Amino acid sequence: MDEQAVIKSLAALAQPVRLKVFRALVVTGSAGLTPGTMAEALEIPPNTLSHHLKELTAAGLVTTERSSRHIIYRAAYAHMNALLGYLTDNCCAGAGCAVDAGSAACSC
Repeated sequence: MDEQAVIKSLAALAQPVRLKVFRALVVTGSAGLTPGTMAEALEIPPNTLSHHLKELTAAGLVTTERSSRHIIYRAAYAHMNALLGYLTDNCCAGAGCAVDAGSAACSC
């Protein structure tokens, strides 16, 4: 994953509503969600949700598929895994990263 894609992805996730939407899509899995279902479940106005889905899609974190009259949104797991891989590979200036089980902090 190139640095610009990483920056765009992290910027997209650095907003509370977008992070909430992305987490909901990750938890839902491959079935995905329609915008109407997301708007209702997450209590986000449809026009606001549309804006955030556009940003997540542009960042490569979300995919769309048309199913008859509906659009299904899904988390882009390959992109998410590439982002996590990039962050892990570049942690601790390239040195191995030992994560303490009691914290999320990397002990380099």
